[in-house]
Amino acid sequence: MLKRLAAALFALLAAIAPASAARETLTLGVSAFPSGLHPYFDPEVIKGYILAFAIRPVTAFNAEWRNTCMLCTELPTLANGRVKLETRANGTPGMAIRLTLRDDIFWDDGTPLTTADLAFTAKIGGDPASGFPNPRDWGRVERVEVIDAHTAVMHLDEVWSLYDRIGSLLPAHIEAKVREREGDAAGYLRQTTYNRAPTTKGLFNGPYRIADYQSGATVVLERNPAWRGQAPAFNRVVIRAIQNTAALQANLLSGDVDFAPEFSGLTIDQVIALQAQNPDRFNYVFRSTLSYNHLDVQLDNPILADIRVRRALLMAIDRKAIIDRLYGGRADLATAWVPPGDPMFTKDLPAVPYDVAAARALLAEAGWTPGADGICRNAAGTRFSITFNTSSGIRLGELVQQVIQNQWKAVCIEAAIKNEPFRTLFGETMKKRRFEGVALYSWVLGLSFPPRQLYHSASIPTEANNYSGSNFMGWKSAAIDDGIKIAENNLDEPARRAAWAAMQRAYANDLPALPLFFPQVGLALPKWLKGYVPTGITAYPPLWAETWTADP
Repeated sequence: MLKRLAAALFALLAAIAPASAARETLTLGVSAFPSGLHPYFDPEVIKGYILAFAIRPVTAFNAEWRNTCMLCTELPTLANGRVKLETRANGTPGMAIRLTLRDDIFWDDGTPLTTADLAFTAKIGGDPASGFPNPRDWGRVERVEVIDAHTAVMHLDEVWSLYDRIGSLLPAHIEAKVREREGDAAGYLRQTTYNRAPTTKGLFNGPYRIADYQSGATVVLERNPAWRGQAPAFNRVVIRAIQNTAALQANLLSGDVDFAPEFSGLTIDQVIALQAQNPDRFNYVFRSTLSYNHLDVQLDNPILADIRVRRALLMAIDRKAIIDRLYGGRADLATAWVPPGDPMFTKDLPAVPYDVAAARALLAEAGWTPGADGICRNAAGTRFSITFNTSSGIRLGELVQQVIQNQWKAVCIEAAIKNEPFRTLFGETMKKRRFEGVALYSWVLGLSFPPRQLYHSASIPTEANNYSGSNFMGWKSAAIDDGIKIAENNLDEPARRAAWAAMQRAYANDLPALPLFFPQVGLALPKWLKGYVPTGITAYPPLWAETWTADP
């Protein structure tokens, strides 16, 4: 009898043990891999998601889209006196932001996070040659007045409407040595420890640190021993790159990965299909986001420089059919880059209709008429043939691409598909503006964040600026540049709203990129995972990873 009880108990423990062990590790499958791990160079969704486990920004918007302190003790505002207008030495208006950092935040080598990190980040980030995507984010910090180890005043060279949005800090005790050794910002960009040796202790201040990094394959995060906040439930988080969404789904169903995160995991059509086929296996979550699907246009291409051609390209795409058939209706039609959920969304922009006849007429007006093979040619005999890029392995993106390719062919436009892995497409092709025609991808946007990085004329990446900025199209618009200045520097909300509306009208009129839609995200989460809340914005859920738990 005792032997039978012992055997039964052994079998029960054996059955429980693997599950308990599995709960010590959370394994995520992702469809892309970052080109590097520096928090500022080469902004990528997948990088932002991974680093959210390990690096906390000073402030961040939560799932309710409310700005909160993460590294600071109190959000700086005009109302509480932590933000003050001031006059600079040259008589122009400036702003002073008094920031107090928490005294319980440490880098993962045990070094306290201090105002020295703030001063260093402002110095390196404000250098126009740094390669930061938006040098003005830190470049407007004229000087940092250090009061003590945790309190400093940032003196800005202008009035800034987004004064309470303060990004990640860099560890001065690690990265300042690199900057000093290299001698300039360009050298620092090439030799930053985050990219050269990302498992180095001292780079991370969140509940996790990066313990292993296999380029193109795996990132392993382990608990940060210096973290003083709530201890995360999982000892380890493993990020596995499965750069094909069909294979990613198979790994999810087999249990090899616990879930695939939003934006870099399963596409929404896959989640919809999973819910239909396995309604009780996962917790299914759908959420509207600040994600924008679009086609960037290479404006240096003489074919695409003609606004009539760009408008014809958009009119030839049946976006409503794509939304209904490929996204299950879970997307809103786009007229510019600002999603309907953003407070600065302009409602009165006319949508470009799907109209094949009108598209053909515009092409004819621009000098393009069908040849014997059905492809348009101009008077010089040039074929209307453009390259069409997107990330390889993202099944839904490739399906959308193929649908658009066929719809364009119906109006005599030839689009030659030229897809590349995510890291190549955004680490080289887009970053250095080497795409020749159009590129399909999506941005995940900050809430009401002026589009300096995306559309300002100074944000066109070039060798001279170390390819900072994300204006891959090469768009130059005085209306956008002027609107960004008002949106950033004017504290009057009606004036900012008017500027945002003017910018969206300029975008809709010029079509530097072809607006497609604003999709929802879908998640298939394991039923045992608790506390995971998709945010829908660039403040990704792992910023609150210590609150995730697992049912026993």
